[in-house]
Amino acid sequence: MRDDGVMEYRSGYESINTPVFQLFKEGRCAMNLELSRNGKLTPQQLRQQLQQGETSDLRRRRGVIGLSLVGMGCMTAVTLLQTGIVKHLPDPPIGNFDSDRVNSSDTAYRLGAPDGSISLASLAANIPIAAFGGANRVQTKPWVPLVAALKAAGEVLAASWYFYQMPAKEKAWCGYCIVGAMANIGIAVLTIPEARKAISVLMSETTKAQ
Repeated sequence: MRDDGVMEYRSGYESINTPVFQLFKEGRCAMNLELSRNGKLTPQQLRQQLQQGETSDLRRRRGVIGLSLVGMGCMTAVTLLQTGIVKHLPDPPIGNFDSDRVNSSDTAYRLGAPDGSISLASLAANIPIAAFGGANRVQTKPWVPLVAALKAAGEVLAASWYFYQMPAKEKAWCGYCIVGAMANIGIAVLTIPEARKAISVLMSETTKAQ
């Protein structure tokens, strides 16, 4: 406040010199400190971090979501065939591609539900896992990146087994399954860096607790 009674503002609202605003800034800092300790974010903070954050971990998490959607598109087509909604899947006019034969095999129904529907659900589950938590979740929720990496590793093993079954048993290839398997491999690769950081965080916390 100047001597003439006019409130003084400098460039940017952070330079406002009123006592009320100073209290507001102190309270906001205390709130942010508490949030960082508890690992909790307000909906506004989470939205801002997920939509506008540009950390390497966030970019990889977005990649996981994108690849999951690609895989889901392929597995949706397979599920439509396996449940009788469509009667034929088109294949490339080259090589020994026969998606109908591969996805209608006994192996595809061995788990009690068509394997395409199971893969579809599993890929869909990657999306909320990748979107869960803010930009710094590796510090506040290290178990989430570990779950994502372990899940992705299991799916790569399953995809590899199915990949082997195509030429070895069915004597044919499924283009939709190949793309889905590549998506799973890409997802697994993208989860590794954050999982490694999470392991370091958990090991550090264990060391401090001893």
